[in-house]
Amino acid sequence: MKRFARRVCVALLLCAGQAWAQGATPLPYQAGDQSLGTVNCANSLCHGAITPWHESPVLQNEYVTWSRLDKHARAFRVLHNERSRAIMAKLGSATPAHETKLCLDCHAHNVPEARRGERFTLSDGVTCEACHGPAERWIQSHVEPGASHAGNIDQGLYPTSDAASRAKLCLSCHWGNADKFVNHRLMAAGHPRMSFELETFTAIAPAHFRVDADYLARKPAVDGVKVWAIGQALAVQEMMDLLADPKRSRDGLFPELVLFDCHACHHPMSQAKWQPRTQFGPHAGPGMVRLNDSGMLMLRAVAREVDPALGLRVGRQVSRLHLAVAGQGDASTEADALKRLAAEVALRIETHAFSPASPGRIALALVDEGLAGGYADYAGAEQAAMAIGSVVDHMHKRGLAAPADALNRALERLNATLADDEAYRPALFQQRLREMRVLLVAK
Repeated sequence: MKRFARRVCVALLLCAGQAWAQGATPLPYQAGDQSLGTVNCANSLCHGAITPWHESPVLQNEYVTWSRLDKHARAFRVLHNERSRAIMAKLGSATPAHETKLCLDCHAHNVPEARRGERFTLSDGVTCEACHGPAERWIQSHVEPGASHAGNIDQGLYPTSDAASRAKLCLSCHWGNADKFVNHRLMAAGHPRMSFELETFTAIAPAHFRVDADYLARKPAVDGVKVWAIGQALAVQEMMDLLADPKRSRDGLFPELVLFDCHACHHPMSQAKWQPRTQFGPHAGPGMVRLNDSGMLMLRAVAREVDPALGLRVGRQVSRLHLAVAGQGDASTEADALKRLAAEVALRIETHAFSPASPGRIALALVDEGLAGGYADYAGAEQAAMAIGSVVDHMHKRGLAAPADALNRALERLNATLADDEAYRPALFQQRLREMRVLLVAK
């Protein structure tokens, strides 16, 4: 009876995971409402105040924070710079970047002409409505007496306070999806390499909300560890979608190389970097370019904390995927299996009650993974550093960590080893991890 109940539970999780991955809420650029323009939010009595309103349930200076400090506000402008012109020239395009859909889809709120209001301006970049949804139905109702967050969402406000929905939104540009994707050709022409970590990116945006009693009365509690973990789970799902998509996973005769570890190829031929073992078991063999599994490493780390058996399942499935990509199995089948497992992990994270000791254990697990040689590649080290930073920040806020000054200095030294991906030295990164471990154990 217990075995049957467990099977039913797992089946329900998988079904829910598939529904969640597909998402009932359209992303802001997919929604059918009119986008009215950022100017509608900029009034000093709305969200354009210079300083926060202490008597207000929201800061009221969100527009100023966005326009002055947030890189999203300058996303369109970079399409006019020399780097963008050089990229388009290398791609052989006669159309400038600021008129190219491929670029505009992520550097602006590029909705169809029919869905642009009279005051909408494409050159505003990644605007309020690009993240919070077209304002046609909610712009008036969200300031009415008795307005609720749930009611605003019903009127088309995008639920950015929900970690999974926020991850899906951010990933659509910071990694890609079926509609828009920074491929290897674009990166080879000069586009920056893509990386993603939800909690870190939220913090450095910078965040333009304050988590207080009013926030918690209207929206879900913000748990930095869960936000980080769910972001990693959904990133793996999105990557598996791209890997299995025949329109995205190949480029002519070649696989889409942006899905693979950049530094597996980008190093001098004299540097024999191949190792017989990887973070997920034996290597498929020399000469095989490996998938970028940095997000999968993070997924395994948090899955282990939720349930050690779940962590083992993630590790085994990633290993099967690597072998299949190298020709020892069916890659599409294994990618689909990992996608479904990542959805299951995300749901388990959402319902899991992390204990006060959980963040410390996760941080130590990430450090120990590196000390065991898990971050020989730059991408894995980069993901680990961002993750450790997010978890440590969560610990600071709850008084669970060593003095902030010491840990922050250790984080700065750790991040300094990642300043140049081409000069990355795994041994130095490990040395900084040892320093971090001493502080985490002494907390």
